[in-house]
Amino acid sequence: MKRIYFQKELLEKIPSIRLGCILCNVKIMASDERILTLSKSIITRVQSELTLEIIRQKPTIKSTKEAYRKLGKDPSRYRPSAEALTRRIVKGKGLYNVNNVVDLLNLVSLESGYDADKIDGPIEFGIGRPDEPYEAIGRGKLNIENLPLFRDVTGAFGSPTSDSIRTMVTDQTTSFLMIIIDFDNCENLDQYVNKSVTLLEKYTLATSFKTVTFSFT
Repeated sequence: MKRIYFQKELLEKIPSIRLGCILCNVKIMASDERILTLSKSIITRVQSELTLEIIRQKPTIKSTKEAYRKLGKDPSRYRPSAEALTRRIVKGKGLYNVNNVVDLLNLVSLESGYDADKIDGPIEFGIGRPDEPYEAIGRGKLNIENLPLFRDVTGAFGSPTSDSIRTMVTDQTTSFLMIIIDFDNCENLDQYVNKSVTLLEKYTLATSFKTVTFSFT
């Protein structure tokens, strides 16, 4: 498991932040019938239970958006991916099918998932700088100034708004790093980590799990 460091400026603005990390070996393939069935079930439940207003009031989404505001970023213009995915379902647009790991990641609405072999050296969790280069998946060049993000030796590679092309999960990915971002010291972080391990093991046949929680407090 790679070491993750917290940038001082980030901790000054959001001292309660924590990260739950899962590293495992995966075999990328098309989503099988079990994942597709799970997807249909979750989409049906979300559409029946949630509205756009309820989504805005969900504690995890509220805390993420509040963190964006503290960092000086408009969360309505740069929506966290978990909120964007949930809104997409409520609006009847469904979800894209990419592969077994990415599809499962989207279904559990976690923050970030990366090809661990593409991450160069230790990871810093910090704040985006002016004009810092970033090529986002499906969005092209993204203005990451004031966004919470992950960096390695090469540069920025991940954000709750959109992950980068450089460390995206592809058919060649064999080592997968999932990071759950807790902006508000949630008591259930360990449960989220354990649930994610169970789902990865059950639906993607992932193996060799390593888990760790990083926090400042």
